[in-house]
Amino acid sequence: MSNRDTLFSAPIARLGDWTFDERVAEVFPDMIQRSVPGYSNIISMIGMLAERFVQPASQVYDLGCSLGAATLSVRRNIHHDGCKIIAVDNSKAMVERCRRHIDAFKAQTPVEVVEDDIRNIAIENASLVVLNFTLQFLNPDDRLTLLTKIYQGLNPGGALVLSEKFSFEDKEMGELLFNMHHDFKRANGYSELEISQKRSMLENVMLTDSVEAHKARLHQAGFEHSELWFQCFNFGSLVAVKSGSPA
Repeated sequence: MSNRDTLFSAPIARLGDWTFDERVAEVFPDMIQRSVPGYSNIISMIGMLAERFVQPASQVYDLGCSLGAATLSVRRNIHHDGCKIIAVDNSKAMVERCRRHIDAFKAQTPVEVVEDDIRNIAIENASLVVLNFTLQFLNPDDRLTLLTKIYQGLNPGGALVLSEKFSFEDKEMGELLFNMHHDFKRANGYSELEISQKRSMLENVMLTDSVEAHKARLHQAGFEHSELWFQCFNFGSLVAVKSGSPA
């Protein structure tokens, strides 16, 4: 049973910017279930996409792996020999917990958990790359560079899963979906104070794009095919595929 997220239940004098520190890592499973609509669906579908896309003797990258939920979902669904998962996060607190989570489950596919900035990681011989609510925390100027590196490191027929919080070009719809997400959090027991304090901490560090902007950037990075496969309010996930047949 995960610890309940009460980090923002009392007024905080100086909010500062969001960081994935020890306190966040400790309540993260509860926080994400209660804050991100459809999160558990996305995690289980990443496993199904792994079953479809992971090629024998190839590598899978989970970039911004946090506690390893996507990594574990992928690993459960790899049925080939010679595969390896590389899970990367720049938060020491997340990486330490992720290693413990991974080690708690025995499986044939090895997982290497790396504490580093995902921009430093070489992508090689990849059949699947996962960016699960990670790109939105990168400087917008670095996003295309990372996606291009991922595209170049993917094998033909490989895929990228890109889950994000979205902004919307239609302001009226954007406001509706924003408010529905607010209702979702309220229904999950968050108070107005918790919602507003968390939002103000995130506003400088989480810069969101529209689905259209994501698709345009994926195309620019080289991806021949991309589509939104899941959306709930202002959260969703795209899958982008590199053309060609696996070797």
